[in-house]
Amino acid sequence: MDYINFGKAGLKVSRLALGLGLRGQADAAAAQRMIEHAIESGINIIDCANVYSPMDIHANFGQSETILGKAIKGKRDDVVITSKVAGRVGPGPNDVGLSRTHIMREIDRTLTRLGTDYLDVYLVHVFDESTPLEETVRALDDVVRASKARYIGCCNYAGWQVVQALWIADHRNAAPYSVVQNQYSLLQRMPEQDLFGAIRSQGLGMMAYSPLAVGLLSGIYRPQTPPPAGTLWGKRDPERYNALMAGTAGRVLDTLFDVAKEVGKTPAQVALAWVLDHPEVTVAITGGDTVEHLNDNLGGVGWKLDPELRQRLDDASNVVQSPLW
Repeated sequence: MDYINFGKAGLKVSRLALGLGLRGQADAAAAQRMIEHAIESGINIIDCANVYSPMDIHANFGQSETILGKAIKGKRDDVVITSKVAGRVGPGPNDVGLSRTHIMREIDRTLTRLGTDYLDVYLVHVFDESTPLEETVRALDDVVRASKARYIGCCNYAGWQVVQALWIADHRNAAPYSVVQNQYSLLQRMPEQDLFGAIRSQGLGMMAYSPLAVGLLSGIYRPQTPPPAGTLWGKRDPERYNALMAGTAGRVLDTLFDVAKEVGKTPAQVALAWVLDHPEVTVAITGGDTVEHLNDNLGGVGWKLDPELRQRLDDASNVVQSPLW
């Protein structure tokens, strides 16, 4: 496993993170075994959120954090844990968003579920237009000053939103965002438009989620072929799948399979290597639901694409204007 500084921070993280969104995992014990296997394989960063669950996410808030807490007992100092706040966790008007009230309540709940007294990185899950950004930044600064988190960051921000948050932190002498997390893959290249510029200029770390485009680049889906029975896209959104395969996704997959065959890697490994070949990207988050998926994804690190093959993949893909899922 390769390790790298998290942006300009001194914290070192593995190039692959394990994500605990767990869309296709319904077994808590299996999820715990996968976390333990990831750590044994050299992955030292685990990405979680207070709304993640291996079961029905709307009925089991916090379950992924609870499972993670069990998996890291005796290993806390060896792992970098991220978790998130903003998503709805109840029916009340203050059970969602990035107000001071919600942040201060949810950090304590997260730490309790994890069985730890600090997070390595606390991330806001979305940009909250209903809360003044200054209120969010100052609340997160208090979280850091209380030693409940060591770094803070944001998810799904546009470049201008990241810069605005950094400006507020600078003028209020508050802890700044050190990390951004956005969707990025061969099928979702929007961060190249403005976010990458902010990352370079501010020395931020970037976590790329859905580097396999919600599984489309995993190797189990093929152009001109219906999604396999029981798979995520086959169960949940076959119409969107057909539309994607008729356009950019089908073209990218054809090229991806060709390149994978040439280099003796799986399509997933090539897609991950393409993401990690961008200097703006610190970490790619593997979202596989099984140990087998994880083992395949581990083969995406420790090697680099030939520039000519990288260019072929660049040429086959283009910017997708909306999240894939």
